[in-house]
Amino acid sequence: MSFQVVPAAYVFLLREGAGAGRCADEVLLQLRHGTGYRDGHWAAAAAGHVEAGESVSAAAVREAREEIGVTPEELVPLTAMHRTHGNGQAVDERADYFFTCRRWSGEPRIAEVAKAADLRWFALDDLPDPVVPHERFVLDRLRAGGVQAIVTFGF
Repeated sequence: MSFQVVPAAYVFLLREGAGAGRCADEVLLQLRHGTGYRDGHWAAAAAGHVEAGESVSAAAVREAREEIGVTPEELVPLTAMHRTHGNGQAVDERADYFFTCRRWSGEPRIAEVAKAADLRWFALDDLPDPVVPHERFVLDRLRAGGVQAIVTFGF
């Protein structure tokens, strides 16, 4: 039986960190609040569903503008994730597209105050707890230097 998937775009803003003896990169994460999904978890600073008629790249740019007030100047594809919750519900069958971004215009800030309680930079080797599980999966592989082009989660 075939099924539909819900596409989403994720943007991990990265910068070079200053900590000695640590992973050189830091990632900007938001603390989810008031969304009804994984509230109290840290997550990509910008992420969201792809809208009808919108490309995944355009969705990534739109979400960065809407959620953290920045415009990505260069999005680099990181991985595509086929994900399931295994419950048979269409909304829980996902195709997630992850990008990194090291250059943007604007200063990152919480632009949707009803959906995020905090926004902070974290060293990739010192992430907060908890991070949304499928996002942590990608961040752990990014830190280790080995993200595959296509990954699965929840199967």
